[in-house]
Amino acid sequence: MAWEPKDPWGKQGGSDPLADVLKKAQEQWKRLMPSSGIKTIILIVVGIFALTQAFYKVEPDEEGLVKRFGDVVRIVGPGPHFKIPILESVDLPKVEKLHRIEVGFRTNARGRTQMVPQEAHMLTGDMNILSVEFIVQYKISNAREFLYNVAGIEETIRKAAEASMREIVGKNKIDEVLTVGKAEIQMKTQALLQEILDQYKGGVQISTVQLLDVNPPQKVAKYFKDVASAKEEREQLINQAHGYRNDLIPKAKGQAAQDINEAKGFAKSRIARAEGETSHFLQTLKEYKKGKDVIATRVYIETMEQVLSNVDKIILDSNAAGNVIPYLPLDRMKRQATP
Repeated sequence: MAWEPKDPWGKQGGSDPLADVLKKAQEQWKRLMPSSGIKTIILIVVGIFALTQAFYKVEPDEEGLVKRFGDVVRIVGPGPHFKIPILESVDLPKVEKLHRIEVGFRTNARGRTQMVPQEAHMLTGDMNILSVEFIVQYKISNAREFLYNVAGIEETIRKAAEASMREIVGKNKIDEVLTVGKAEIQMKTQALLQEILDQYKGGVQISTVQLLDVNPPQKVAKYFKDVASAKEEREQLINQAHGYRNDLIPKAKGQAAQDINEAKGFAKSRIARAEGETSHFLQTLKEYKKGKDVIATRVYIETMEQVLSNVDKIILDSNAAGNVIPYLPLDRMKRQATP
């Protein structure tokens, strides 16, 4: 007896069940597929979507980093560019923008500021507490490092800025932080912050660190104001003293210079007069030596003129003088001498 294949489903000479299943699946697929017009529309939409995804534009203040499967394959500058849809994506960081980070406070959407105590309160070198609020401005110096080296780069910059400011404030006394040391504190904080971010390779260039508000905490603000007022009064008195000194010293120096010049002039006049008298005496001596007898007689006569000009006198001839009795009126002289 010859062997005859049997239908596993119990049917003899029927159709193949697997072929029937495939045929039904094909019929269902054809019913699900749209018509040729709808296919064209779908293709056009897909094409437009692909084109919009393929082209992108980089603004003048941006830099384009093209990534393929998460890896940066190229960096492009401003202008229109092309990328592979779906496979490539683009990050556009604003490398020319001056970014701002607030430390110690926050500004809300209405423009109002609110202090953040855990960031603002800092300890000075002489163990005083201050509330320090400042801002950090920076630019992106390396877009690749800025986007991919550090997670949460802005928060990292804020924390690094806070740490830098705490270190610098901790090395200064409260008077320096409140008054004359602000500029130096800003520069040192900027340098230290830049050094920290360079170690992180954050791709950031710090432009400025600017102190906005430095005040003592509210609980001790009144006493700080009293101390500040006393210091201002002290500085005012010191400035007044300096002003009085600066006014008095030039006057004293001017008077001293005037006295010195007058003394020098008097000395020169006395020397000149003495030299003139000496010259006159020497000339007289020279003439005296030429005629001693004549000059001696002249000097005697001039002297007698000066002596006898105010004296009552009687001149007698030598012959008459022998007949005159000398008489000295002592009583009259005594009366004249008595006041």
